[in-house]
Amino acid sequence: MSTEIINRVANSKLVTFNLEDFYPSGERVLFDIKDWLLEGLVLRETIFREKALAHNWKQYEGAYVALTCSTDAIIPAWAYMLLSTYLNPYAKKTVIGDLQTLETVLYSEIISKMDLSNLKDKPVIIKGCSHKPVPENAYLFLIEKLQPVVKSLLYGEACSSVPLFKNKKV
Repeated sequence: MSTEIINRVANSKLVTFNLEDFYPSGERVLFDIKDWLLEGLVLRETIFREKALAHNWKQYEGAYVALTCSTDAIIPAWAYMLLSTYLNPYAKKTVIGDLQTLETVLYSEIISKMDLSNLKDKPVIIKGCSHKPVPENAYLFLIEKLQPVVKSLLYGEACSSVPLFKNKKV
């Protein structure tokens, strides 16, 4: 009495969606402007502009840059805007914030441009564990994009998934 083991997951219509597959390659740089401030707290426009002018911006070629100030200084908006004008010819993307903010912005842009029409009325499982820094907000952005399209949403692995949503119209 030998019975063949059938992989029901492999034979199902379940589609696995892995956000890690969309991780944009490129160096991430946290650019802290505190060293360009007087005593790390006061922005003096002339000194700040001189430092910006003298800085080697080419080193950020192809990088993703997060502009931040790690001290409690009050930084005027124009300061980050000025740095952005120097970074724009080189960096792939520049944001104000930490590296987590940078990753969130990158995934927001990627997910907003996705064509998910091929997932219409299909059960989708969103893979959870990743080896790359996928921000938690990316999962929320993805659900927002998938929910109107798919039949159902699950999270985790096919063998141990958590149901999140089931479209009652399908």
